[in-house]
Amino acid sequence: MVRLTKIYTRTGDDGSTGLVDGSRVSKAAARMAAIGDVDEANSALGVALTDIDEGTIRDALLAVQNDLFDLGADLATPGDDFAPGELVLRIVPEQVARLEQEIDRVNADLSPLRSFILPGGSAGAAALHLARAVTRRAERAMVAAAGDAAINPHALSYINRLSDFLFVAARALNQNGAGDVLWVPGGTR
Repeated sequence: MVRLTKIYTRTGDDGSTGLVDGSRVSKAAARMAAIGDVDEANSALGVALTDIDEGTIRDALLAVQNDLFDLGADLATPGDDFAPGELVLRIVPEQVARLEQEIDRVNADLSPLRSFILPGGSAGAAALHLARAVTRRAERAMVAAAGDAAINPHALSYINRLSDFLFVAARALNQNGAGDVLWVPGGTR
């Protein structure tokens, strides 16, 4: 269990930060950029949740927020053994499968796409579109970090599915797609 009694440690004043195994890396390292982007995606979801009352989507998003903390811990754990343990948090296939089930459940009620969608519609949907864009950045950062160090492949799958889930959840909040803001190619020429 996590127990924080002191928020500042001064150990990062030199521009480094600690990983789960006790090693230290630059705060500018690709791994740390990925962790920061995942944290930002989680924060964007927190903002989105202030405008989302719909029960099943809200519940799924709350589960995702918890998963994103697991993902941050996974990214902060160096090494190439991606098996979870009592003290080692790793994203597991079941978390990816749960997101896929949520995508399928929500998508089943959506009207078919007739165009690309502009981010917008209801406040909750617009906030989810922003969270989706931040999630895509987190995915790019994780892929970049994987060029330097081993990254859990289930973590990469999870972040990829998450942006898909946020897309369909935003459409669901936009009256199951009826309130989507559609792109009109060349519409302002």
